[in-house]
Amino acid sequence: MIGQYVLGLQEVDETQVAVVGGKGAHLGELSRVDGIRVPNGFCVTTDAFRRIMAEAPSLGERLDQLSRLDPDDREGIRTLSAQIRRTIEGIAIPGDLAAAITGALGRLGEEAACAVRSSATAEDLPTASFAGQQDTYLNVVGPSAVLRHVSRCWASLFTERAVTYRRRNGIDHRAVHMAVVVQQMVFPEASGILFTADPVTGNRKVATVDAGFGLGEALVSGLVNPDVFTVQDGAVVAKAIAAKQRAVRALPAGGTQEVAIDPPRQERPALTDAQVVWLVQLGRRIEAHFGRPQDIEWCLVDDGFQIVQSRPITTLFPVPVPPGGDQENHVYVSVGHQQMMTDPMKPLGFSMWQLTAMVPMHEAAGRLFVDVTRRLASPASRAALLDVMGRGDPLIRDALETVIDRDDFIPTLPDAGPGGPPVGGPPAPTEADPAIVTELIERSRASIAALERDIRTKSGPALFDFLLEAFEEHKRILSDPLNFQAIMAGMEATWWLNDQLQEWLGEKNAADTLTLSAPDNVTSEMGLALLDVADVIRPLPQVVAFLQGVEDEGFLDELAKLAGGGTEARDAIESYLDRYGMRCVGEIDITRPRWRERPTTLVPVILDNVRNFEPGAAQRRFEQGQQRALQKEQDVLSRLRALPDGEQKADETKRMIDRVRNFIGYREYPKYGIVSRYFLYKQALLEEAERLVQAGVLSEKEDSFYLTFQELHDVVRSNQDQVDDRLIKERKEAFRSYHALTPPRVLTSDGEAVTGAYRRDDVPAGALIGLPVSAGTVEGRARVILDMADADLEAGDILVTPYTDPSWSPLFVGVSGLVTEVGGLMTHGAVIAREYGLPAVVGVEQATRLIRDGQRIRVHGTDGYVEIVA
Repeated sequence: MIGQYVLGLQEVDETQVAVVGGKGAHLGELSRVDGIRVPNGFCVTTDAFRRIMAEAPSLGERLDQLSRLDPDDREGIRTLSAQIRRTIEGIAIPGDLAAAITGALGRLGEEAACAVRSSATAEDLPTASFAGQQDTYLNVVGPSAVLRHVSRCWASLFTERAVTYRRRNGIDHRAVHMAVVVQQMVFPEASGILFTADPVTGNRKVATVDAGFGLGEALVSGLVNPDVFTVQDGAVVAKAIAAKQRAVRALPAGGTQEVAIDPPRQERPALTDAQVVWLVQLGRRIEAHFGRPQDIEWCLVDDGFQIVQSRPITTLFPVPVPPGGDQENHVYVSVGHQQMMTDPMKPLGFSMWQLTAMVPMHEAAGRLFVDVTRRLASPASRAALLDVMGRGDPLIRDALETVIDRDDFIPTLPDAGPGGPPVGGPPAPTEADPAIVTELIERSRASIAALERDIRTKSGPALFDFLLEAFEEHKRILSDPLNFQAIMAGMEATWWLNDQLQEWLGEKNAADTLTLSAPDNVTSEMGLALLDVADVIRPLPQVVAFLQGVEDEGFLDELAKLAGGGTEARDAIESYLDRYGMRCVGEIDITRPRWRERPTTLVPVILDNVRNFEPGAAQRRFEQGQQRALQKEQDVLSRLRALPDGEQKADETKRMIDRVRNFIGYREYPKYGIVSRYFLYKQALLEEAERLVQAGVLSEKEDSFYLTFQELHDVVRSNQDQVDDRLIKERKEAFRSYHALTPPRVLTSDGEAVTGAYRRDDVPAGALIGLPVSAGTVEGRARVILDMADADLEAGDILVTPYTDPSWSPLFVGVSGLVTEVGGLMTHGAVIAREYGLPAVVGVEQATRLIRDGQRIRVHGTDGYVEIVA
């Protein structure tokens, strides 16, 4: 080591990010990989950067100003970051620091051409790639030029782009420091980028190579289109050779220059197939060393490859690890797409869902997946699975069929093979007996009351033993054959009505109207009940004014003290919370704050209802729905009787209408029961977490959310002195990074995210295709809402959102239509949209990006597409 300011690359490994930054640590580690050549060089450490920053006291004040700016204040960020860069570049490098750098440069050859590259401490980490946010300078010749460019690299920590990225990702400017890598310049014949996994599909067994002539800057800057090679199983399986008209070359005196490539060479491949395969082999060696797929910058020099950068590909969705870690092929289906919650879950959340689920589930990036490989392997269970998936979400079915069509991926098992229980389950009840639903609801209520009574007395290890028993009771209720029959009865009657009435009467989605205001639907009742709360508040102007300024979660106590109806309003909201306070957005994750814990979430919706509705709206809405359903029933039956065999068709249809109206509302109740139990589990676990905080085992209660249920159980059972703060910190960082990943509907063990397609040609050009789940056509203003708490709706608005679990239903009463990115025919949003008579299209890929807030759109709920009108 030369002083404290310089380290040779060969002295560095990946543990030294804090000293040499992400790029420096990666390059040092790369130089240790057997058979990998990295250009010689050294790192100017973060100590040098801190020394420079200390030379200008005014920088501290400017950093404070920078941290107060809004990430969207582009002008403010541009001005302030430019001032900081100018200040840093203007600081004279102290003599001892300059001597350390020029001394290290002498070992490369004082007049050697160098690449001077920034290396920030938050760069190229496994969970965040900062590619291209700081600067690199090529072909820098001579000590004074190298020192000048080292200063520029320090300043590049404060480019407008880097500053904005840190603000958006919650990274403190003062927590990031800049090292600089100085390497011997290489003058390549060809260069480019190697991805050791397909960056588009995620397939870990496919590598792609981009290649061009000369320095890699021509590709990075977009000056030329690269040759693209695809490699699988040690062979080039596809290639596209571009016409490479220009290249970037180094100049003898320093710097670089664009040059034209001779026409005969332009369409010649930059690499031979043999070189591409060899390069991928080197890439696989690097990937194995770092333990994850890599994005690698390479140069071809004198018939050998040199690696000038390698960083993790941070955009890939991770692959679930099968039990026992077998190497077999697996196909996974997303749980979140069926539960209407595709956000990541915290460890306590996903582990408790696993423990209470009816089938084994596997976690990846905070999402859960079910392994359907065995079911796809035997023809009978495959057909049943595809039928159920296709009715729910055609994109999942199409993706599964894509995998099945690859003959060699899933082995075929005989039908008698261990394919798991049949997807269809036991037969549905033949008669539409309302007593069945009443009995099921009573059973659920009794079980929850017993749980609430018994859990109060439990703490410490006894609580966890009790919870494990409670989870078994939880599963026993869900697996009750009568429960399953009641759910299937409503769903199968819906399918039957839609199929038969389309065949007999040419009518699409007739069941949508026939199920309006069906009884016993706890989710649609929840939306209407909030209209009743608004009825209490509407005539109380002081209460309305108070609610408009509410920010604190303790507002209900303050509300009760308010003259002019405060107690009455508080009681109405409390009564609502007693029945529905266990709900929230993303409620399958037990760690999400419930409405009872965060009642301010409901305030904007209550105020919208006060503004947009007249008194008695809930009762009127429900009765109007009943009337429309009855009129539809009479219309359908009279038209059927006019057909050949009309009386028989009408009788069958009447039986199915009775069945659907009796059972379809119950479809929502099991989830209500699950979430009611979850809130009781959560309250008990938070009390336990509070005891751990008092004992100094946890820093704060919510840290328990970053442990799995099993880990929390172990902490309590083993009387652990303290939970490792580093583990909690790592889990928090990982959870934050998972938000940037989009979970696929279907994922293979090769890491390939298989996206299905609707394969329809019956929609207008430019329309956004989705799944029709609630009939009707409506035009209105799109309100793109990502968080229910941000809702600000006017009558006639159309709600556009990524997904809607049951907690969104209070918003449904105030909108005229629904568009979601995720969903199926029987998911919660679709069921409630039909109950309320809202035209709805779900499963519209990237709807919240393609539709802008405030645009006029037309939702075709019968035909399953959305048009952007203006």
